[in-house]
Amino acid sequence: MPSRQVSMGDVARHVGLSRSTISFVINGRTDIRIAEETKRRVWEAVAELGYRPHAGARSLASNRTNLLGLVTDIASSPFGGGIITGAQRAAWERGQVLLIVSIDVDASADAAMLEMLLERRIEGLIYATAGHVAVSLPASAAEVPVVLVHCEDVDGRYPSIIPDEEHGGYTATRRLIDGGHRRIGLINLDAPIPAAGRRSGYERALREADIDIDPTLIVSGSADAGAGYELARQMFRHPDPPSALFCGTDRVAMGAFDAIREAGLRIPEDVAVVGYDDQEIVASYLRPALTTVALPFEEMGAAAVEALNGDIEAFKGSVVRGSLVERASA
Repeated sequence: MPSRQVSMGDVARHVGLSRSTISFVINGRTDIRIAEETKRRVWEAVAELGYRPHAGARSLASNRTNLLGLVTDIASSPFGGGIITGAQRAAWERGQVLLIVSIDVDASADAAMLEMLLERRIEGLIYATAGHVAVSLPASAAEVPVVLVHCEDVDGRYPSIIPDEEHGGYTATRRLIDGGHRRIGLINLDAPIPAAGRRSGYERALREADIDIDPTLIVSGSADAGAGYELARQMFRHPDPPSALFCGTDRVAMGAFDAIREAGLRIPEDVAVVGYDDQEIVASYLRPALTTVALPFEEMGAAAVEALNGDIEAFKGSVVRGSLVERASA
C-alpha cells in the first residue's frame, strides 16, 4: 500500500505553526508580514518531509507562478556553477523555481529564448554573463523586473550586481606588498571593464605603500595561459624584473608559472604570484597552488534573487566584494 502523501497540515505540525502561516509562506504572499526565520523553518520542513504543493492550485490561489528566469552564457563556463548555485539556493528558500536558458551569440535566438520564458509567466529575470561586460537586452525584457549579474546594461535601463574589481585588484596587490615585495608586475586583461578596476586597485595599493608606479611593469593581453606565458617572459627580460606578479586571471597565472620556471626562478621563493577568479580546476592544481582573489559568483546569484523579491523599483544595483584565497604561491 502506498505511503500517505504529506499534507500542509503535516508541515504545520512539524514546525509548530498554523496551516495559514504555512500557506502564506508557500504561496509567496507579500501582503502578509512573516519573519525570515519563520520562512526558513517552513522551507526546511518542506524539504525534510518531502511535501509537494500542487503548483497549479497554488498559482491560481495566489495569481503567482513563483518562476524566475535566468538567461546566461555561463552554463558551460568555469564560472557558471557559482551564479546558478547561488540563485537556485535563494530561489528555493523563497519557494521559487529557476528556469535556466543558455544564450547564444545570435541576438535573434536570444530574443526567442526570452520570449519563451515570458510565455511561461516568469515573475522576474536574471541576466548573467561569464565576463564582466556591457550588454544590450532584447526589448521584451522590459515586460518583467530585471537584474543583471556580472554585466552592465549599455543603456542603463536595468540594475546590475557586479564584483568590486577595484577592491579585488587592491586586495591582490596588498597581499604581495605585505609579503615584502616592492617590484610588483601587473599582467592585466584586455577586457576594458574589469581591467580598469583591477588596475585602479593595483595602483591604489602601490600609492598607499609609497611605491612608485612603473608603467614598464604593467602589461595586458587576453585572459589565457598563452598570453600569460608571453607577457611574463617580457617581464623577466626587464633589466630590473619584478619579484612578484599580480595576474588578471588564474589562467594567465598558469602561463606565467611556465615563464617564471623557464627563467630559472622558483615560486614563491624568487617570484610570488597572485591570480584572480579562483577557478578551482586551475588554482588548486597548479604547483605550488595559486593564491588568488575569488570572484563572488554565488553571492551575486543569490543577491539577484533577493533583489527581485524586494523593492525592485528602488534597487539601483550593488557591488559585491570577493575574497583572497590563500594557497602557496605568495
